[in-house]
Amino acid sequence: MHLSKYADVKKRLRGSIAPIVTPFNEDGSVDFETLASLIHWHIESGSHAISVTGTTGEPSSLTAEERVKVMEAAAKAVNGRVPYVPGTGSTNHEETLYLTKKAEEIGADAALVIVPYYNKPSQHALYKHFKKVAESVSIPIIIYNIPGRTATNLHVDTLARLNNDCPNIIGVKESNKDFEHVNRVLLKCGRDFLLYSGIELLCFPMLAIGGAGHISATANIVPKQVAEIYDAWNEGDVKRAQDLHFELMELNDVLFKDTNPAPLKAALGMMGKIKPVLRLPMDLPTQELQNEIREVLKKYVELEDIISAN
Repeated sequence: MHLSKYADVKKRLRGSIAPIVTPFNEDGSVDFETLASLIHWHIESGSHAISVTGTTGEPSSLTAEERVKVMEAAAKAVNGRVPYVPGTGSTNHEETLYLTKKAEEIGADAALVIVPYYNKPSQHALYKHFKKVAESVSIPIIIYNIPGRTATNLHVDTLARLNNDCPNIIGVKESNKDFEHVNRVLLKCGRDFLLYSGIELLCFPMLAIGGAGHISATANIVPKQVAEIYDAWNEGDVKRAQDLHFELMELNDVLFKDTNPAPLKAALGMMGKIKPVLRLPMDLPTQELQNEIREVLKKYVELEDIISAN
């Protein structure tokens, strides 16, 4: 892939990249039919790109083979209508290489690769890990930095070094509440580096400093509104983008009162979009929180669309 092609991909990979949940059947098997249905709904609702098997997709609850099957099914459902960016990262280096190569084989536009979790690698080790992943494929790589769940923060200098040494590392999803950090990403990596917010309350602020968009779990519930934040900003309607930012705040808050994607799956179950099933060690929120989620949902979703929780 030539640099000119990277430039084309970078132009297309902007806006709301919806990180789709992995729906399960009651027996815990992957519900591929519902996955396809969710993807069609997202594209019809204006999501600018689709991602699966990221944090919201419960990748650590899936085997590597299941992750490949989900990636393949999603690619088929997307069918080239919007860019497709599956999550391929793992705490295991060889598995990350395997999944990222599979993403390339199925025609993904880019791969979203998380900072390895649990093992807390050094910055030097992170550099070697991501460099080898990037060199193993020709598709673009978007690094996923989420220190709250990985226990490791990818430093800006490490990211800048990777950006300089690996032409196909084109962006980063920052689920980082340190707004000074995300500002310095664009300062050190260049203003054309793709910066995405993975923090719901920073989706709008990151656009203001030159972000490329957001990868927001809340898009699973209200894909149209989350995409419209970017569309309004891109069209110069700053007030509309600000209004949406604040309108979604109550929903954003309740969806993160338990570990993602548990509240999301409860909400999607109430909306009749999926069976509200997670694999242990993840589980649905307490009944008390589910009741709260239901009350908040009524402000965003038509009441007749909400199915009473069990």
